[in-house]
Amino acid sequence: MSKIVTIERFILDHQPDYARGEFTNLLYDIALAAKVIAHKTNRAGLVDILGRAGATNIQGEVQQKLDVFADDIIFRICDHTGRLCVMASEEREEIIPIPEPYKKGSYVLVYDPLDGSSNIDVNVSIGTIFGIYRCRNWEHRGQLEDVLQSARNLVAAGYVLYGSSTMLVYTTGQGVHGFTLDPELGEFLLSHEGMHLPEVPAYYSVNSAYFERWSPQVQKYVLWLQGREHSDAPKMSSRYIGSLVADFHRNLMRGGIFCYPPEKDKPQGKIRLLYEAGPLAYLVEQAGGYASDGRQSILDIEPTQLHQRTPFFIGNRSLVYRAERFIEQEIDLPGDG
Repeated sequence: MSKIVTIERFILDHQPDYARGEFTNLLYDIALAAKVIAHKTNRAGLVDILGRAGATNIQGEVQQKLDVFADDIIFRICDHTGRLCVMASEEREEIIPIPEPYKKGSYVLVYDPLDGSSNIDVNVSIGTIFGIYRCRNWEHRGQLEDVLQSARNLVAAGYVLYGSSTMLVYTTGQGVHGFTLDPELGEFLLSHEGMHLPEVPAYYSVNSAYFERWSPQVQKYVLWLQGREHSDAPKMSSRYIGSLVADFHRNLMRGGIFCYPPEKDKPQGKIRLLYEAGPLAYLVEQAGGYASDGRQSILDIEPTQLHQRTPFFIGNRSLVYRAERFIEQEIDLPGDG
């Protein structure tokens, strides 16, 4: 790159002429929260931040201390700015209205403050996922109906990966762009402009230990991915970390598919529609990919519950389309016999 471009400069340069700055500043608020979380994450082994916080979230999962910290930081940075009408977090049972006396804004923020938190104590990459909608109901400060929108209504989505470096990747419907945090400058710098899934996929990501829990159709699809039974699948390696952001980011960079199918005792799978699947589905479409629940686009699912789950297949279009065909059993595919 011939020049250094900060995320603030990039956002400002790409906002439309009619923009009032509310949406632009909201994106920068999220970048600020990411910096604070990254700082704590990088020091997690040096301070009393690792381990369980002694509570469970709405999903029934034990919260980690860093989970609670990340959730609180995003809330406190965004609650008073006048840019939001309501928020919703994977860690909280109910929606988060903007408290009085702060001004009601035009946007809705949904977020998973720390995806992959079960990996915190073992120093594996974790991440933050977020999505932004426009407010629907202007007569109230923030209602459930503002949050329960299909991902096709998103105006922005992205994630932050806390790994060997901290990277923020987002889209506003105008391509996907990545920024890497320079710890010396304390700024996110443009490092990956116009990100796009490679045409030739390199990886498939699925927890094969759950093979016996899947339907026969899903089992056949995974065998197809593995190149079994005269499969015509592209030659790919298996990579599965167990942190959605980390698995998704690797596949975005190298091409591939991430799968979390329905299971016999979890027919809706595990991935949260509002906080994880929806935002990543919106982003992957901008990168030339596709996301599905196995039968339809994730973008077309109308959520009915705040913490609704969904089966999830996301990555290169050809691989996700093939998953749908296996699941729907529309045609006789290689390896079906």
